[in-house]
Amino acid sequence: MNLHEFQSKSILMEKGVSVPRGLVVYDALEALVAARSLKADKIVLKAQAHSGGRGKAGGIAVMSIDDDVRSEAGRILKMNLVTNQTGPQGKPVSALLVEEAPQIDEELYLGVVLDRNDGHVTVMASPAGGMDIETIAKEAPEKIYLVKVNPLRGLCPFQSRGLAYKLASKNLIANQIAKAVTALYEIFVSYDCTLAEINPLVVSGEKVLALDAKINLDDHALFRRPEMAGLRDRSQEDPVELSARQAGLSYIKLDGDIGCMVNGAGLAMATLDLISIHGGAPANFLDVGGGASEQVVADAMNILLDDIRVKVVFINIFGGILRCDVLARGVIRAIKERGLQLPVIARIEGTNIELGRKLFADSGLQIEMIPSLDEAAELVVVKAKELSAS
Repeated sequence: MNLHEFQSKSILMEKGVSVPRGLVVYDALEALVAARSLKADKIVLKAQAHSGGRGKAGGIAVMSIDDDVRSEAGRILKMNLVTNQTGPQGKPVSALLVEEAPQIDEELYLGVVLDRNDGHVTVMASPAGGMDIETIAKEAPEKIYLVKVNPLRGLCPFQSRGLAYKLASKNLIANQIAKAVTALYEIFVSYDCTLAEINPLVVSGEKVLALDAKINLDDHALFRRPEMAGLRDRSQEDPVELSARQAGLSYIKLDGDIGCMVNGAGLAMATLDLISIHGGAPANFLDVGGGASEQVVADAMNILLDDIRVKVVFINIFGGILRCDVLARGVIRAIKERGLQLPVIARIEGTNIELGRKLFADSGLQIEMIPSLDEAAELVVVKAKELSAS
């Protein structure tokens, strides 16, 4: 679950990190009133959407209070923000953050992530703030400083200070940076984050400010902080992925046209690989899990069919805890309720396989049963290409 910039900054403020003065608004008149109330020479209007690169897409505007703030705020609030991170579909602007535009003497980068290669929480810092960390890593990797945090000891004060003094030589500034490093690490751990980032952290005179912030939370840990669920902005999420999450399914939308229903993440990845090897493109990753009920299977099938890009459905199930007859009943129920016209290729094996095949055969539906996984994947790709060409 991703938080908006203003939500992330609110959490940073609670931890003692300074941020520019600002107000969140939802219409153009509110923006004008907020801008005047800040009494700043320069203000910045910042689109609130779950994406980086907002400035390049026209979602950030630095203005004087004498400029037409209301008109510019109205323009941004009506935007569908299209960036490199959103894809061509873009993201709607949910709100507008109206902030004072501080003097910027230096731009720094701070971030905390889990390094999955070694299992350590890793604090990253760089004097090249204002850029994506991926860009820094590519263009100037020597400017990225890393601290691996011992999971038993946690982040030590000497580690925070060590990073801070790599970014600043003045004690006053370095002390503020060290506090920001410690605060960001504490947020990452206590909120079960997948990412906590301040980019840029700016030096403004004698102060250090979080000019922008990003906090992403692990959905699976939200039960430990139920109050955070209220901060979810569903307008920023794909409706199909949202439906899958509510149904308790592991679903990730991809770019292809072959809808896949599989049980088990390993088998799902193998299925996607086989489709790609045969020249096709999967529309999704969908793992119904080992213990799915008939209702969950029906929900999964409906989620696949809600994707208008899907031309062929590929069902690849190895029945263990999920019995093949339960799978068949769920699939048949969903198809009959919707009156599906798409071709369906099924490769199923495992518990109650004969009953599952009989249910499919007796259903009267056009479901092709293919015993070989490789042959089934090849056939799915052929049918998808035929439908794309027609």
